[in-house]
Order: sequence, then C-alpha cells, then structure tokens
Amino acid sequence: MIELAKQCALEAGAFLKESLGMVLQIDRQSEAMIISRIKSVHPDHDFLAEESGGADVSSRYRWIIDPLDGTVNYTHGVKTFCVSIGLEVNGEVVLGVIYDPNLDELYTAEKGEGAFLNGNPIHVSSASRLIDSLLVTGFPYNIKENPYNVREHFNNFLFEAQGIRRIGSAALDLCYVAAGRFDGYWEVTLSPWDLAAGYLIVHEAGGVVTDFTGAPTTIYRPNVLASNGKIHALMVDVLGRVRKEDRKT
Repeated sequence: MIELAKQCALEAGAFLKESLGMVLQIDRQSEAMIISRIKSVHPDHDFLAEESGGADVSSRYRWIIDPLDGTVNYTHGVKTFCVSIGLEVNGEVVLGVIYDPNLDELYTAEKGEGAFLNGNPIHVSSASRLIDSLLVTGFPYNIKENPYNVREHFNNFLFEAQGIRRIGSAALDLCYVAAGRFDGYWEVTLSPWDLAAGYLIVHEAGGVVTDFTGAPTTIYRPNVLASNGKIHALMVDVLGRVRKEDRKT
C-alpha cells in the first residue's frame, strides 16, 4: 500500500503545482483524485479527509488525507504546501506519505521500517539545548481568540530558542523535524489529517511526539509537541509555564 500512497501523493502534488494560482476548489479536486485512485484498488476501505470528512468506520483500513496542506500559502502563490496521506489499520497509523511538489521531496514511513526522504533514510537532529535549536510552530485561524494560550507559548519560546519559524504547513513542519532541519515543533488545534502521516514519519525518524505535558498522544488530540527527543523535556517545561501562571491566578 505504500506504493499506492506514493503514486497518489505524486499525482495530486503534480496537479497542485500545475494549478497554482487557480485556487477555486483545487483542494476538493485533489482529494477526489486521491480517493478515487485508492478506491479503484481498495473499494472497501474507509476515508477521513479534510474536505469530505469521513463516515463511520466499517473497515479495519482507513486512509487519512489532507489533499492540500498549506492552503493559505497556496492561495497566495507561496510555494510551501504539500499532500499528506496516512493509513490506519485497526486504529493505528502504519503508513505515512507526504509530498512537497515544489521541492520534489517525498517523505515516507511504514511502522517499524524507518523514515525516508526520496528513498534515503532520515533521522532527527542531535541538538540538546534549546538555545541551539531552531523551532517551528503554526498559528490557528482563530489566533485572536488565543486558544490554548498560543501567544504566550510563542513569546516564551522566543526567549529560549535560537530561532522560530512559521512555514504554514503542519505536515511539512513534522517532516522537517524528522529530517533534522528543525529540532522541535509545537502547535494547537490541529486535525487528524494534519498529523497522521507526519506523526508516523517523526516517530520512524527517531523523534518523539506527545501532548504539551509530555504524555503520549494520538492524532485525534488537537495539540501536538514533536521534537528530536533530546530537547523534548525542555520544550515541555516551557509549555508548562503558562499552566503554572494559570494556577497562580
């Protein structure tokens, strides 16, 4: 099934790249392409996708799809976006494929088999101090409402890390942690299709993915913390400062 997922991601990515600037319903068209291709091979499989949602699970196989991650970038002609495809078997993510058509980078992982970029193994970074670390985050659409104290977390990390980036694609954020380009990543109010493939890719690259307290998490929880593992506890401590302040008031 990894080959099927690769083919779907490459085809949808090529479509997105060719259609850049023609934003009307592009995400829905990309999603329809992917689902149609998979259904032609596995008609009894289930789907959970950003545009069409998902029905009650009746199959042990469920594909989790983001046909265009980085929509705001895409609509503004910023060439940082991707296609993300994950596969759950009996509720566990076992396969992840993310394709960036602009850089022609295909990230893949199967559970227990490692993570790869264009067929070459990748691994998280070795940074062990926050001051030496390049972090990445994203902001929710309702940032003005400050969900989960997103502004406070950002301000706290500004004083601890070497730098912080915001590239506008949760899936690519996770891939870049897996590839060692970023050392850590946190974000709030995410959806399963944002996380499924990247979640597995980070794990298979030797990284750690938890909630903000450092506890085990799933793709169905909205807040995520991913890192190379070496700075994970340090990032948990920074995220915990807001909780400590809340307890004081």
